[in-house]
Amino acid sequence: MAGAEHMSRQPQIALLPDRRLHLQDGPIDLIIGADGPEADIRAAYRAAAERFTGLLDALCAELPDLRRAAEPDRCSLHGVVAQRMHAAVAPFAREMFITPMAAVAGSVAEDVLGAILSVANLTRGYVNNGGDIALHLQDAATFSVGLMDRPDSAGVMRRMTLRAADGIRGVATSGRHGRSFSLGIADAVTVLARSAAQADAAATVIGNAVDLPDHPAVLRRPACELQPDSDLGHRLVTCQVGELSDAEIADALAAGERRAQALLSEGLIEGAVLQLAGNMRVVGLRPIEIVGHPQLRAAAA
Repeated sequence: MAGAEHMSRQPQIALLPDRRLHLQDGPIDLIIGADGPEADIRAAYRAAAERFTGLLDALCAELPDLRRAAEPDRCSLHGVVAQRMHAAVAPFAREMFITPMAAVAGSVAEDVLGAILSVANLTRGYVNNGGDIALHLQDAATFSVGLMDRPDSAGVMRRMTLRAADGIRGVATSGRHGRSFSLGIADAVTVLARSAAQADAAATVIGNAVDLPDHPAVLRRPACELQPDSDLGHRLVTCQVGELSDAEIADALAAGERRAQALLSEGLIEGAVLQLAGNMRVVGLRPIEIVGHPQLRAAAA
């Protein structure tokens, strides 16, 4: 997200063949969908493009501060998106190292969706920022969420359907196969929350908690060796996970599950799905059925 080249380049804006909107600027790549009256859809897409223009520049202007550890009770950031990022990670900052960057994708998605909803009356709208999704559902509208057992093309897909009454407005996935580094060993942790920024931050925290500290099968390297400007600095991030026993997989998932249950109790998430080596744990999500994993339907129903 750094580099002077962003300061002069306009974002790419394109209407896809399926009538979704694609916005891209540097590392930010949004897919936007809108259902409603035609005039409202057009207004929604105009608002999204207008809000998106310059958004990356504003984040880059505060990038050094966004990469510093968040303070739990004080925010020195100025931009609206930057402040949302801080607010999402602040509940975790007292007990662990976390920077506002842990919530950047969800916060951007949430901000653009807010701009859309300020001008358009939609039955359904969403902003998908690389798998972190800000969501609006009204009346009988639904949204199908893909659950990859690892967030890349090698994964296996399952699905769950969200409804307006569920109150879930943010979905985010984290894990060691994703776009960002992870301190843990989860293949994927998908979190559902009341906002996309909250979901993004919590997915990072829960993904880090799915772990086997000091296990010889887990290869870790300092983040700065892999990406010199990483906000994680010299902290060890997971590069490779070797063979684990069933008991070790269960222990790692149990650690993540405890963290997810704590966040659920605190009202910071609405539910989570944790996946490691073909094994899955579901936290919360009682009204929601996960399709494609029959043995878990009872637990999730």
